[in-house]
Amino acid sequence: MYFVYILECADKSLYVGCTNNLDKRLNQHNNLKSGAHYTKIRRPVILRYFEKYRTLKLARRREAEVKKWTHNKKMVLIENKQ
Repeated sequence: MYFVYILECADKSLYVGCTNNLDKRLNQHNNLKSGAHYTKIRRPVILRYFEKYRTLKLARRREAEVKKWTHNKKMVLIENKQ
């Protein structure tokens, strides 16, 4: 199982990523050097949204799509999921 996820950073910016282990990746973003540089300087981050995919190919395709969206469009996605 693969996940596309959206994190909200301390500065209220949004980060979109993809992983096969959501808990481990969230820990990396918040606590380790192996987290993305973008989130390392904007900690703490909060998981706001995720979707599940059967294959990495599908997850990467969706990640690329969502990354192109505006902040407002990503917020609508987050708000509609809750």
